[in-house]
This record gives sequence, structure tokens and C-alpha cells, in this order.
Amino acid sequence: MGPPTTFAIVLVLSAAFLHAFWNAIIKGSSDRVLTMGLINLGHLLPSIIIVLLYLPPAQQAWPFLAASTIIHFMYYGCLLWSYRFGDLSQVYPIARGSAPVLVALGAQVFAGEVLPPVAWMGILLVSFGIGTLFLEHINRKMRLTTLVAAILTGVTIASYSIVDGMGVRLSQSPLGYIGWLFLLESIAGFVFIFMRRKILSTVSLKQYSIGLAGGMISGLAYGLAIYAKSLTTLGTVSAIRESSVIIAAFIGVVWFGERPWQLRVIAAIIVASGVALLATAS
Repeated sequence: MGPPTTFAIVLVLSAAFLHAFWNAIIKGSSDRVLTMGLINLGHLLPSIIIVLLYLPPAQQAWPFLAASTIIHFMYYGCLLWSYRFGDLSQVYPIARGSAPVLVALGAQVFAGEVLPPVAWMGILLVSFGIGTLFLEHINRKMRLTTLVAAILTGVTIASYSIVDGMGVRLSQSPLGYIGWLFLLESIAGFVFIFMRRKILSTVSLKQYSIGLAGGMISGLAYGLAIYAKSLTTLGTVSAIRESSVIIAAFIGVVWFGERPWQLRVIAAIIVASGVALLATAS
């Protein structure tokens, strides 16, 4: 895979904005297990449409689809673990900040992608910029359990990113791969809904609508990212996509009135510098 084209960068930045937007939609959910279930079910309708419209992935891509589905289930488990034991504002900068570096290393080992030094500088800048958001919460004591949850979440993010990148390239039908992945992934939604079955009658129509809409948006966000992996290197896609954390931080400032904002500006400048380096890497 060559350096990122303008089209690939636009795709991944669009995915980052959408990812940040649906995270903002569900921010502060009173029942995160239910919300996660609704988001997974929100993938179901688009996946059925895609599966019916496009050719299924080639045979050699199916092991990657199966592996990605299992890793996504593990990812959801790590997220719920994070919700239970730690503050996500502590966990997510670590998880999302570590993912681009882990993806670039994994892609070099498993996909044979050797990035030029400029690209590595860009990835490290993006990861460092995301990680600086953790400084907002440095005065809070972080439990070992929270740190482990953050690291495991980062590992699962990196794992499904690498697996899907390799799988979509073998699929001969990128949209077919995306459709089947979302269809298989939606199984988790039924599990989460079943876990919360006793309260379903008390849930408002608004909460159902927000969860399902968030699922459609999140599906589109990751679908764009997967498609971009068929166009450029996995490390580049992961680094630019994870800039969604910075976008979400700014949404928090503007939409939710969160403070302080100065560190988020610094983080955004660092991340933007890293993305710029990635755009020029060859």
C-alpha cells in the first residue's frame, strides 16, 4: 500500500467526525449496556441492505471476518469493564492514543507494511496528542484495574483494525466485507438487549431512537474507515481515525460546556501536525 491519497484522507477524516458525533450523542447515557446494545442493533438494517446489494467477500476473507467479529465482542467487553471500573475520560485517551502505534507495529509484522520515518513521526505525534488529554485528569488516582482496561481496550482496537485491514484487501468486495461484518457484529446487540430485558418497557422512545441512530452513524463511520484501509496503509488510517478523540473533546467544549479548553487546543494542534505529516509521507 502506498502513501495516503487525498480521497483516502477525506474518507478517514469523515469517519473521525462521524465517530466523534455518535460518541457525543450517547455521552452521559444512564444505561450504557442498553445503549451499546441499541448501537449494535443500529448496524443491522444497513448491513442487511449492503449484503443484499453487493457481492459477498471472497472465501479467503471469511477467517478475517470471523476473527474481527470475535475481537469486536472482546472490545465491547473491555468497554463495559471500563465503564464499570474507571472514568472513560481517563481510559479513552490511553486506549485511543495507543491504538495507532499498535496498529502500525502490527501492520508491519502481519501485513508487511513498512512505513517511512515521516509517517512514523506523524503516527507518534497523533498518539502523543491524543494522550495529552489524559493530563486533564492526572490529579485523579487511577486504579490498576482502570489502567488494565485502558490498555486492553487499545489492544482490541488495534487488533480489529489490523484484521479488518487485511480482510478487506482479500475480500474482492470491500462493501460486501463491511456488510457482513456489521451483520455478524449485530449479534452482540441482541445479547446486550437481553441483559437489560427487565427494563425495556420503561425505556423512552427517544432513548431507543438515539441509540439506533447512533448505531447507524457509528456503522457509517467504521465502514468508511474499513474502505480506506483498502486504499492506504493501516497505520495511517488508524492514526487519522483516532483523531476523533480530539474532535469529541472539542464537541464537549462547545456542546456540553466542558472545561478546561486550553489543553484540548494544544492536543488538537499536535494531532493536526501529525495528520499533516501523514498526508505528506511517501
